[in-house]
Formats: sequence, C-alpha cells, structure tokens
Amino acid sequence: MEEYDVIVAGCGNAALCAAISAHENGARVLVLERAPEHEKGGNSYFTAGGFRFVHEGAGDIARDIIPDMTAEERAKIVIPPHTREFYFDQLMEVTHHQADEELARVLIDRSRMTMGWLRSHGIRFVPMYGRQSFLVDGKHHFYGGVNIEAVGGGVGLVEAELARAQKLGIEIRYGTALIGLVQRNDRVVTGVKVRTREGYAEIATRSVILACGGFESNPEMRVRYLGPGWDLCRVRGTRHNMGEGIFAALAIGARPYGNWSSCHACEWDISAPPYGDRWVLDNFQKHSYPLGIMVNINGKRFVDEGEDYRNLTYARFGREIMNQPRRTAIQIFDQQTVAMLRDEYRIKQVTKAESDTIAGLAKELDLDPVELEKTVNEYNAACGPEPYNPAVLDGKAARGITPPKSNWALPINKPPYVAYVTTTGITFTFGGLQINDRGEVQDMTDQSIPGLYAAGELVGGLFFENYPGGTGLMSGSVFGKLAGESAAAYVGAEPRKSAA
Repeated sequence: MEEYDVIVAGCGNAALCAAISAHENGARVLVLERAPEHEKGGNSYFTAGGFRFVHEGAGDIARDIIPDMTAEERAKIVIPPHTREFYFDQLMEVTHHQADEELARVLIDRSRMTMGWLRSHGIRFVPMYGRQSFLVDGKHHFYGGVNIEAVGGGVGLVEAELARAQKLGIEIRYGTALIGLVQRNDRVVTGVKVRTREGYAEIATRSVILACGGFESNPEMRVRYLGPGWDLCRVRGTRHNMGEGIFAALAIGARPYGNWSSCHACEWDISAPPYGDRWVLDNFQKHSYPLGIMVNINGKRFVDEGEDYRNLTYARFGREIMNQPRRTAIQIFDQQTVAMLRDEYRIKQVTKAESDTIAGLAKELDLDPVELEKTVNEYNAACGPEPYNPAVLDGKAARGITPPKSNWALPINKPPYVAYVTTTGITFTFGGLQINDRGEVQDMTDQSIPGLYAAGELVGGLFFENYPGGTGLMSGSVFGKLAGESAAAYVGAEPRKSAA
C-alpha cells in the first residue's frame, strides 16, 4: 500500500488548515472527504466566515489582518479591542466556567498569530458590515466581538483554502469516508479504513488528523445524545457530518470529552430544507431578534431577547426553541427597527407575515389575537425611558414582566408590524474527543494515542451549553494548524523552505 505521512479526514476549514500546516512542515499529506466533490467544504461552507480573535482595535486590524483597507474606510469604522482577558472571560461566562481552560488558552493565545498565518496563505478578510455593525453618527460601530469575516463568507474561505491546498500539491480524495483506524500492537496508528462507492479499503499512513465534524447530521445520534425531538430539527450545514470520525477514535480507546448533551443551534427559517442549501447558505438564519420580541405559537415570550449581544445568546436561544410547542418561534418587529434587520431577512425564501395591527398579524400567523395583543401590550408598558442604542448594551430594559428584556426594549407600536416564523437549525455538536495542547488525542488513561490528532468540531471541551459567535472557525483554524504542525513533527518531517 502507498503510505502517507499524514492523512487528514475532512475537507472543511479545520481539515484544510491541518493539511496546509502539515504540508508546509514537510509532510506528505492526503485529505479524505466523505462528501462528493460537489458537496465539499463541510459545515465551514455554510458559515458567514466570521472569526473571533485577539486584537487591539480597528487600527491594529487594518495594519496586519486587512492591510488593503483604505484610510477612508478606516476612518468610518469603530471596532473595540478584543484582548486575551476579554476573550477568555467571555468564553468562560457563556460556558458557565466549564470550558477546558488549557484548550481555551491555546485557542486564545494562538488566535491572532493564526489569522496572520491564514492571511499569508492567501485568505483575505473584510469587516462584517452587514451583520455586526450599526451606523451611528456616520460611523459603523461594530459590536459583539466577531467583526471580521473571510471574503466571500464561508464559501470564500473554503474555496481559498482549497485553492491553496491544490497549489501546494496536496492530494484530496472525495467520496471517501474514514470509518476506522488501524493500529499496531503497540497502539501506534498506522492507517485508516475507508468506505467508497466501490467498497472498503485501508490506506497506510504514519499519522492521522481527524477533522471531519461532529454528529449533527445524524438524527439517531442527535436523539441519543441531545434528547427526544432532536431528530426533527433542521440541519444548517452539510448532511455528511455523521460522527464517524469520533466513533472511529472511541473504538480504539479515545476519551469522550465535553458536553455531549448540548450543541450549537440557532434561529432558522421554518421553511428551510432538512439540510443546508448551497445557494441560500446561512441566510435562513434569523438573528435580529434583539431588535424585537420572540413569541411561541401560544403568543407568549419565552426568552430575554436583550440579555446580551446576539453573538453570545443565539446558540442557546436556538436550542430553547426546541422546547417550545411545535419547535416554533415567531420574531416580531415594527417600523422602528425593520430597516435595521440583517440582510438575511430580505431573501425571497422567507416565512413572513405583515399587518397594520397586532390582531391582524396574529390572524396571519394563525395565533390567538387576544393572547398576542396581551403579550405585546404588557411588553410595551414595561419598556423603560432610557436612550436606545443598538450598538451597545444600552440598558433600555422592559422590567416587571417575565421574562424581562434587559437591553434594546423599544415598544412595538409603529405599524405596519412584521413577523418571521422560525424553528431550530443545528450547527454542530459540542461533545467530542479530548486533545492536549499539541492536538494529540487522549485515551482513558490521559495518555496520547500515538499518531492520532484532532481539530475542529469533534474536539470536545471548549463549548458547554453555549458558544460565543466566531469561535468555531477560529478554533478550527487554530487547532487545525496546531495538529498539522504536531503530526509533521511526529513523523520527523523537515519544514519546507517555502510554502509558495
């Protein structure tokens, strides 16, 4: 059998970063992608391409990450610094201090360097104007910590990484699923078992990097680990993340790690298909709920829409929709905020209702008009007098009701009223494998499995119950690059003089 230094399972952001990193460090690399070529890119393809990383503000970003930003563009944006301490505190806050601190520090400390590394390999970035900023006094004020995206979003990111991998001569085999790992008697990983349309085979290698996603595409596993009803949720991204990489590692003694009963999910248009649409991409998401209210089909609010920035609540609120009747939530806005809704609300594939009265809106939505009017009237009466500013936590709250709204509580009283019907869209699962600070997969005795590495969604221990937006792609890039470096060093490869 032909032997490789490193086999990478997966073909999304984490996997491609791992492959490029291993190659530039001297390894002979093979990438295995379960999907056919026309469905390449994993979940990364369906993202907005946003990254959360350490930086000192707009000037710092313009100097090193977006060097082609003009002085005129720089003068019109306000991006707060994102320090190591702030990044760590936010991750710990949203995960209720359950995140693995060692992994968190690796992610955070390597985030800025990894952004520069991506830029060196031809990945270009721009500010996230349309989704992460509001125009205030003539300037774009960015909020929430994830303010930079790859040019072209997730599609642009994956295509740029694929182009780089192909330029470097990295071999990619599509329609080839990793289903098992081969070991010697001393536990060293020496190959992989694969499934193709033609049948089964083994491929020899000196190391393996698993970067082939979680189990979010597998309805049986969703019910087993996330609970009853999760077989019925929509999948935001690829249909190919079936958990095979995770279970191949567990079969040889890897330690299951992290929050297996939770996941990243979001507010997703109720008319979206069962799996991701490669044309609409992530535009089925509906993430402007902080500008209005959300009610269930009984006309009742069920979350504090203004609890925090959208980036810190959407993954948890998406799961909360699963607990509502018929897994449905309706977002309601008036003319004070409709113009500020994110671009995803303006696609033609949207489930929308509009009326000059709340009672009329209820009838359009097949809701009880009396209940919806009562909910809106109680909310309006509870809204405080504080100044409204959507770009900061403005403290303009609706108090004395359950649940309250802690920020951005404008009364809904300027018709016509507009509603959007959503359900839950799952992005990725939080449970996975334990790795150390070199990306090596750990076994049940806290020892590394020789020759086995992991990156991306299937790394457990970072996210628990919630997730700070922009951390997924950043984690994939950081741990993908790290796994590639470590695997190449493990096989004794010599770094190439030039990656050009």
